[in-house]
Amino acid sequence: MSTILVLFIIVIALFIVFSLIKALSKPALISLFMFCLLAALLFNQKIETTIARLKQSLLAKEEALIEDVISPSVEKEIKPSVLLDVPAIRQLPELPRGCEVTSLAMLLQDAGVQADKVTLAKQVKKDPTPFQRKNGKVYFGNPNDGFVGDMHSLTTPGLGVYHKPIKQLAEIYLPGKIMDITGSEFSVLQQYLSKGAPIWVITNSTYKKLPESAFREWETPSGPIKITYYEHSVVITGYDEDYIYFNDPLTGEKIKKRPRTIF
Repeated sequence: MSTILVLFIIVIALFIVFSLIKALSKPALISLFMFCLLAALLFNQKIETTIARLKQSLLAKEEALIEDVISPSVEKEIKPSVLLDVPAIRQLPELPRGCEVTSLAMLLQDAGVQADKVTLAKQVKKDPTPFQRKNGKVYFGNPNDGFVGDMHSLTTPGLGVYHKPIKQLAEIYLPGKIMDITGSEFSVLQQYLSKGAPIWVITNSTYKKLPESAFREWETPSGPIKITYYEHSVVITGYDEDYIYFNDPLTGEKIKKRPRTIF
């Protein structure tokens, strides 16, 4: 709308208002004023509601766009078998309890990042809670919050670290490219592997379901937690109809396999 037209409308509106002021009585003018005020308030509320809905719509579209940017390659295609060539790294002798950061080093190196297991061991978040035993209970750190205990020696108390602190560290090296698919169906893992993406996982050193007797409960600053000293981390590199294939940092073995039915 041109400036001249806007000014013309304003002049006409003012002319009508002054005409009404001269023609109407004082009570009528008050009623007209109240009506205009009420109309303005209702109109303003409608505008705010419309703006709020527009913001929600834009936010939803932005989130969808971000998700598409983060994982554009993950489609529904699942290959019957996959075997990726991911660098194998042995955690020993430097890191007897460093399976998680060593597996992360494999993952990062596969993505072209020259990550070193010892450097990652220094960088990963730690839970500094000391090991204590009181009245038959163990008090120690929470692996969901950071690495628990000594990573460099098996002669002092320690355990490991779970996926959240590992993801935080991985994000430093590959910002926006690390997907947390914890709790997903196996078919989702197959989708990523089918597109060439290896997968860092927490498992156990027997590579099968553990009996209840293999678990212990600790008290931690963030609440009680059930743990197992069999806790282990590997990098899944493939699968077929019968087996899961992975790199094992404990032995340094590449393309190790275990039956799909028990892994």
